[in-house]
Amino acid sequence: MLVSTIEFVSGLRSSAFQNIQENGLRTMLCSTFSSSVPSTETAKPDKLYKKIEVEVRGNDPAVLKSYGIFTTTAANHLGITVSGNYAPYKAVHQRWTLLKSKHVHKKHRVQYEIRTYYRFLEFLKLTGSTADTFLEYIQRNLPEGVAMKVTKIEIQRLPEAVSTPPS
Repeated sequence: MLVSTIEFVSGLRSSAFQNIQENGLRTMLCSTFSSSVPSTETAKPDKLYKKIEVEVRGNDPAVLKSYGIFTTTAANHLGITVSGNYAPYKAVHQRWTLLKSKHVHKKHRVQYEIRTYYRFLEFLKLTGSTADTFLEYIQRNLPEGVAMKVTKIEIQRLPEAVSTPPS
């Protein structure tokens, strides 16, 4: 049984693997997976975006500032026009005043506060594929505790009913 298995493996080695060594792996894979059916898919035109606005929220303004620098640097390396990287002056404060104890002692209270800081980033004149790639990249590198909201303004053709005058 062992002898027949060894002969089978050596037979495989001599026939199949010799073909890979001679012709190369790429040639064998391309010929195996090529299809003779013509494709009927037509290429759709890529979307065009006039502006993409990215709103970033977090609890630490230093993290948001460094993330803004990171995104503008990445956009400049990709050749994307950056029209704005700014933060509003004030943060949004949410305050809660609660009793220290559950039921009694109304004079003894504690206050909690959450400050939410914002940063707005604007990018101009992007194609759909560039926008998708760029947004995926900056979203994957989003720091912890930071939320992102993206608004895309797309350029579209006028409908035929609007563009042609009535006759």
